[in-house]
Amino acid sequence: MSPTLAVKGKESGTARVLGSGTSGVAELLIFHPVDTIAKRLMSNKAKVSFSSLSPIIFREHATAPLGRKLLSLFPGLGYAAGYKVSQRIYKFGGQPWFNDVLTRHYKSNFTNAFGERKGKMMMQATAGSLTGIGEVVLLPLDALKIKRQVNPEAFRGRGVVRIFLEEGTTLYRGWGWTVARNAPGSFALFGASAFTKDYVLGVSDYRKATWTQNFIASVAGAVASITVAAPLDTIKTRIQNANFEQKTSGVTIIRDLLRDEGATALFKGLTPKILVVGPKLVFSYTIAQSLIPWFANYV
Repeated sequence: MSPTLAVKGKESGTARVLGSGTSGVAELLIFHPVDTIAKRLMSNKAKVSFSSLSPIIFREHATAPLGRKLLSLFPGLGYAAGYKVSQRIYKFGGQPWFNDVLTRHYKSNFTNAFGERKGKMMMQATAGSLTGIGEVVLLPLDALKIKRQVNPEAFRGRGVVRIFLEEGTTLYRGWGWTVARNAPGSFALFGASAFTKDYVLGVSDYRKATWTQNFIASVAGAVASITVAAPLDTIKTRIQNANFEQKTSGVTIIRDLLRDEGATALFKGLTPKILVVGPKLVFSYTIAQSLIPWFANYV
């Protein structure tokens, strides 16, 4: 039987930052290599076969010793740290804030439209969607992380400050596709998680869920979110991993992708993501959901 986390009341902003920040650091250390593999598979435009996997994943280190191969999966770790920790603090710490706002000002609207139980779930999902839309402000860090993972030649020896000064708004390339991906993806993440807790696990006060209940709900939410967002995530990744001076629209990428690779290419990289959903959430969403109410006992 998993222990129930004792909570003393409303979560503070500090508790949300500490809980979500801890989840971001832990996730980064464990899963950055997996993210690199997924990004490289999504960016690959050729047919994928068993024999071509190693060159796609390890690039020029495909024939190197095992240790060097593994190290090659940690490109752009500095950018990834800035992005992942900021993203987790914003996403997992910001969604409860949006939910608080919706509860204070629009709870009656949701209750009248969906009923009390479903209205509570829909507020969680809507708060997640709003959080996902706002996540676009972190896009430059995400773009630099992806370029480091799949197109390091784009840096040409430049540091991060110089890149920001020289590229400016170019780093927000693909922002519309990012919003289009994040809105339904975050809606599915928080909505499916709330649905699982309430309707499957019978947890009415989400803050009092056990670690196991948080884990189960997180897996359900993440599978729903990744699947819903996969096609748009592939388009966003290809926009972002191009050279800085190359301007290719999302519509052009979709047209070329469907013509050259077929519709199934929209889901490239989905399998490795789905395969690590369970353990990844142990270190990210589950940790955030569990530690935020725990930190609330002390700060």
